[in-house]
Amino acid sequence: MARGIDTAAHRGALNGRGRTVAIWGTGIDEVYPGENQKISDQILASGGAILTEFPLGTFPAPQNFPIRNRIISGIAIGVLVIEAGESSGTRVTARCALEQGREVFAVPGNVTNKLSWGPNTLIKQGSALVATWEDVWEALPADTRLALMPPEQPESEGGAPASLFETGDLPPTEKKVFALLRSDESTYIDQLVERLSSYLSSSEIFSALFELELSGRVRQLPGKYYVRVM
Repeated sequence: MARGIDTAAHRGALNGRGRTVAIWGTGIDEVYPGENQKISDQILASGGAILTEFPLGTFPAPQNFPIRNRIISGIAIGVLVIEAGESSGTRVTARCALEQGREVFAVPGNVTNKLSWGPNTLIKQGSALVATWEDVWEALPADTRLALMPPEQPESEGGAPASLFETGDLPPTEKKVFALLRSDESTYIDQLVERLSSYLSSSEIFSALFELELSGRVRQLPGKYYVRVM
């Protein structure tokens, strides 16, 4: 919940009616920075959470924040680095993420901007380059992508609602299958059947794949492998 991108990320989650979690380097009774008291209240009111390992009354000592960064990466599927200077605590978070086996993503920046040092260095070292939200979405585990799909909404006279993932025009069965496919990696048919066994029958999956192929969204490769067509 630090100033800058942390605050912007929390605010974006709240504006999108999502849930967000703040990891503090202070006691639970010490809001830092103080101007984020309102965001702190909104996080809790929206069903999010505030976590800290420090006891009540712990003030915002500088050494506390690098220590708590391992919790930020530890509870996440991955870490996306937007900006980070050479001495930024974000370097600690990225290192912790790698040690914990988490995905590390980075948004490249202008080499003349000192805040681009962190993400550009991570990309040089092999972290995934992120240009659009799809780069993160497609790297998520298939089960996670399925769980994050927007809930199905009943059709209204005003037309289908907009979808974050641009699949609002797909029937529910096709939407579930499409969510598990990637454009940069093929998926075997048996994997789809196994992952969707709690939601769809085999015949529904085959039918959905056929319709997705017809619409040009999916391509079948030799050996019953499928890829998403972007």
